[in-house]
Order: sequence, then structure tokens, then C-alpha cells
Amino acid sequence: QVQFVESGGGLVQPGGSLRLSCATSKSIFSIYRMGWYRQAPGKQRELVASIRSSGSTTYADSVKGRFTISRDNANNTVYLQMNSLKPEETAVYYCNARGAVTGTPQYAWGQGTQVTVSS
Repeated sequence: QVQFVESGGGLVQPGGSLRLSCATSKSIFSIYRMGWYRQAPGKQRELVASIRSSGSTTYADSVKGRFTISRDNANNTVYLQMNSLKPEETAVYYCNARGAVTGTPQYAWGQGTQVTVSS
């Protein structure tokens, strides 16, 4: 069963912006902190940003000041606003629920959404 549906990716020029969306179920959204991850070709998946139900956020150092994670509690959706994108940020972007203690992803990955940053 698909738990996460990511969308909003596409082709963007360096310096451009994209807004990603991730829809999930209320049972997941109301319990867990949510994270956005990305996996570039030949690299390991990495955590990009995370948001708690309280709204508090954390970011990887590489995206601080450029990316913003937010959540819509009414629609069980988490967003990632990405500004000033760089070519090295070309990757498939995924969301997942993060475990309370270890922060590890709790569910199978969705299909992700491809972000390509290129001129």
C-alpha cells in the first residue's frame, strides 16, 4: 500500500525554484514528524529537511536558508519549497515519516518526484 505520494518535481534552471508536495494518510501525518529526503544518482539517500507536528523544523546544512519545509494539517500534506537550486541537487526527492527515537524512515518509500536542475 502506497503511503506517500510525492509530486511537484520537474526540470528547473540553476537558481530556480520548485515546490514539492507529499500527501499521506491522517494516521501517519498526525503521529510522526515528516521528512523530505533525496537520492542523487550513485549516492545514498539523505535527509534534507524535517518537520514535527508542532511545526518545528530542521534542515541539512547544505539547504539551510534556501529550502523551507511546511505542513498542512488539514490536508495531511507536507511541502518543500526549494529556492536557489543547484545542479548538484538533481535527485529523486522522497518523503517519509520519521521514527520518534531514531528518526529512521518508518515506511516503504513512495515513487518519489524527480528534480532536475540544469541549464
